[in-house]
Amino acid sequence: MTKEQGAFHWGHEALHLDLVLDDDGSPRLTHLGLPGETRRVPGASLPLVEVTAAGHGRDWSGSRLIGTALGGRLRHRAHHAARDGDWHTLTVQLHDPETGLAAEVAYRSPDGIPVLRSEVTLRNEGQATLHLESVSSLAVGCLTPRDPAAVDAADLLWADNDWLAECRWQRQPMRRTTPGVSGQVTYGHGKAGFALNGQGTWSSCGHLPMGGLTDRRTGRSWVWQVEHNGGGWRWECQEHDEAAYAALFGPTDTHHGWRHPLEPGAVFRTVPAALAFSADGGPGSAFAALTRYRRAQRRPHADHQRLPVIFNDYMNCLMGDPTTDKLLPLIDAAAEAGAEHFVIDAGWYDDGDGGWWTSVGAWEPAASRFPGEKGIQEVLDHIRRRGMVPGLWLEPEVIGVHSPMAKSLPDEAFFRRDGARVTETGRHHLDMRHPAARAHLDRVVDRLVGEWGVGYLKLDHNIDPGSGTSAHPGETPGDGLLGHNRAHLEWLDGVLDRHPHLVVENCASGGMRWDDAMLSRLQLQSTSDQQNLHLYAPIAASAPTAVTPEQGAVWAYPRPEDSLDEVAFTMANALLGRIHLSGRIPELEREARALVHEAVAVYKAIRADLPQAVPSWPLGLPAWDDPWIALAMRTPATTYLTAWRRPGTDATATLHLPHLRDTAARVDLLYPSVSRADSAWLPDTAELSLTLPTAPSAVLLRITPTAPGAP
Repeated sequence: MTKEQGAFHWGHEALHLDLVLDDDGSPRLTHLGLPGETRRVPGASLPLVEVTAAGHGRDWSGSRLIGTALGGRLRHRAHHAARDGDWHTLTVQLHDPETGLAAEVAYRSPDGIPVLRSEVTLRNEGQATLHLESVSSLAVGCLTPRDPAAVDAADLLWADNDWLAECRWQRQPMRRTTPGVSGQVTYGHGKAGFALNGQGTWSSCGHLPMGGLTDRRTGRSWVWQVEHNGGGWRWECQEHDEAAYAALFGPTDTHHGWRHPLEPGAVFRTVPAALAFSADGGPGSAFAALTRYRRAQRRPHADHQRLPVIFNDYMNCLMGDPTTDKLLPLIDAAAEAGAEHFVIDAGWYDDGDGGWWTSVGAWEPAASRFPGEKGIQEVLDHIRRRGMVPGLWLEPEVIGVHSPMAKSLPDEAFFRRDGARVTETGRHHLDMRHPAARAHLDRVVDRLVGEWGVGYLKLDHNIDPGSGTSAHPGETPGDGLLGHNRAHLEWLDGVLDRHPHLVVENCASGGMRWDDAMLSRLQLQSTSDQQNLHLYAPIAASAPTAVTPEQGAVWAYPRPEDSLDEVAFTMANALLGRIHLSGRIPELEREARALVHEAVAVYKAIRADLPQAVPSWPLGLPAWDDPWIALAMRTPATTYLTAWRRPGTDATATLHLPHLRDTAARVDLLYPSVSRADSAWLPDTAELSLTLPTAPSAVLLRITPTAPGAP
């Protein structure tokens, strides 16, 4: 870190930050980008922290949560830079002399990776309680130069996210929502603009907790994420003082009914947020940086390097109706295909012929489904005999209204509002802050893992109980939800501390809780419940924007009625992520089964590269209806490329791989070996011409740079 009069500078070779102290002592972040470009790309600024509280609002009314009176009064106290292993850290301490509010902004950035992580801690050093209504996790006012032309050239990025239609990235000019309105009279900012909010217990229902901004002229790009496992989040990206800014929040009063009393001496910590940067590589390069960052800050686990193939009996297969007789042949077929985990999905506890929805909670095996002296252990033992690790589906946070646990657990262990238990679609929701709720779930997990020998848990979550819980006197539901969310993460940490080799999958009706708070702890992310192989392709291709490839679980679920091209298509969906094999494999014809076995073998041959690979999109981020889709994963030595052709388009597409410009390369077809695909590499333009004669069809290619004269 270097310091000048009224300014200090911090960062590393990939990211540089400039902070300037105004004459009144308030710090402003005036530049964030590459070292050496500070003077060349100056930007506008915001306070480091934006805070609203009852009696302390904003200096400019509107829907924005910047320009706050408290944030503007925060003065610099001290700052400290340090090194924590591979992480560079900068702590800036602030203080409001009027209220006694102290703020500590903790910036972190992994060495060599252009990503800034931010978290804010507030402490009330005054004499009166402050009733917080919003607190920014990260506020950056210098995303563009202070020039309206730069905002004119900016495009906003966001991802719509719905059940069966996850990870649909959108892009539009920023001027559509933040028009240039200044004329003879100049106004520095408007009252609205573009913002997204998440609500409820599903963090990604409606939208991923992510966004971005890119300059369509230069490729200078930003991508951000709010690292929160509940729906209480917000980000806004708008124009302020002729520059684009981004402000990221956890829950707020206006949008989530969140208020938090900060009593004298009390502390409040925001949810974390992260911002990735690319100087000229477009959004793809920013997503690549975010991929490296996610690897650097998540909990270490052997699964991230091993990438075992998982068979799950649900999708296009048993669909929640497992029995011993149905599972045994599936286990044999999965083992023959090369699966290394076998997961029994929903229904294993259902003794009521489909009535399990309102009776879940005790998590005991159904005797009617697993008859005989050994019950479900007969199936788990057979999985182990076939060389696979057994797994089970679990929905831990819910208790069905007809479950015995609904009576045995105290009211305080559940979400409540106005003194009544919250009920949603026949279920109650556990409040993970309560010791009885955690103790119940700890007993369940320790029994399944410690006594039954289960090595994989798929944790699902299929209800949204709304605004939260006001279990404690004076607590707003939004604040109760935030407390539950944090207790949920602590519970997951405890599970993995007790069972470090356990593999845990994050699922919530597919991808409805797809966020980095969960993925910093859990090993896999369910990307969708989509059963249509054609519609899964854009989800699978877009998934690496929001999850590292080694954590992105993609269904590969061939059906007996599928054509051979469709079998290859669905298998190709998963080859650059994590294979979630399913489908009625024992019923496949010989040629179709051979395609499944070949895909698994190819995956095992390349999977060691995926934990080091970063994504790119040779045809741009896929739209839902794009006829051609492409995803590349690149390492320093190799680029893997999956391309999908859906019906209704030409047989040939031109794919762009700028990282290989002016590089001679060899293109090998990895899967399927029977494909009639034809390709030609053009190094001068970094273009790959690819022809797939039939539709639908998909291929996995390997592109390897060659030395001059190499074959």
